[in-house]
Amino acid sequence: MSRLLHIRPRYHRWHVDPGVEWVESNTTYDHLDWRIPLSRTALVLVDVWDRHYLKDTHARADEIIQQRLRPLVDRCRSAGLPIVHAPSPPQAEAHPNWLGLEGWDRRTWPADEDWPPPEFRQRHGEFAVYASPEEPRDPQREDVRAGLRIHPDLQPAEGEPVVSTGEELHLWCRGQGVMFLLFAGFNTNACIVHRDYGTIDMNRRGYAVLIVRDGTTGMESAATHEGLGQTRATILNLEMFGCGSVTCGEIAAGLPD
Repeated sequence: MSRLLHIRPRYHRWHVDPGVEWVESNTTYDHLDWRIPLSRTALVLVDVWDRHYLKDTHARADEIIQQRLRPLVDRCRSAGLPIVHAPSPPQAEAHPNWLGLEGWDRRTWPADEDWPPPEFRQRHGEFAVYASPEEPRDPQREDVRAGLRIHPDLQPAEGEPVVSTGEELHLWCRGQGVMFLLFAGFNTNACIVHRDYGTIDMNRRGYAVLIVRDGTTGMESAATHEGLGQTRATILNLEMFGCGSVTCGEIAAGLPD
C-alpha cells in the first residue's frame, strides 16, 4: 500500500454560498483535503542560500532555515519524501548531483505531452479527488462567462489584431517589429499575469513588458479588498521581477502630437 502525505491545502474561494451577496468582501479562504502518495510528491528547495548581501534579508532567511526548513527536511528524509534542490544555474551546474551531467540519461525522460498524464492534468479518473470542489453557484458564474464580450467602448478598430494565444501575439509582434508591450486590462492578478499572452510569459520571451498600473485592477479578497492588496502586490511583483510600470497619463503625455 502506498505511503501517503495528508495535507489540507489552503486556497482562496472566489465563490460565496447561496444567498450571500457575491462581492469581494464576502470571499474567503477554504481548504482541500488531500492524501498524496509520497512517490508522486517532492519538496523543492529554491535558492536556499548560505548568505545574502542584504543583512536583514540574510538574518530572516537564516532564521527560517534553522527553525523551519532544517526540521522539515529531516522529517521528509526520514519519511522518504523526495527532495529537489533548485539553486541558480551556476550553482546547480557546479554540483555533483546536477542532473545535467553526462551520467543522466535524458532518453528516459517522458515527452512533455506525456507527463503529467492527461488524466492527472484534467483531474479525471483516479485523480478526480484532487480536483477543485464543485461550487453550487458554478452555473451562475458560467452563465456570466458565456456572455462575455469585448466592452462596447473598446471594440477593435479595423485592422487591429485580436489574438487568442501567446504564440499569436508573438508572431504578430515579430511581423510588426514590436519589442515593447504595455499591458492594461483585467484582472491584474489573474489573466494579466497567468495567460500565455500575459506579462510573465511575454517577458520570458524577451519582450520589454510594462504594466499600466492605473489601467488595471485585480480580484481582491476580504483581507485585501479595502486596500486593493492583490492589485498592488501583483503590480509590485511585476515591478520587482523583470517588468516595469507606467500610468495612462504618462503614456498619453509621452505620445507625439
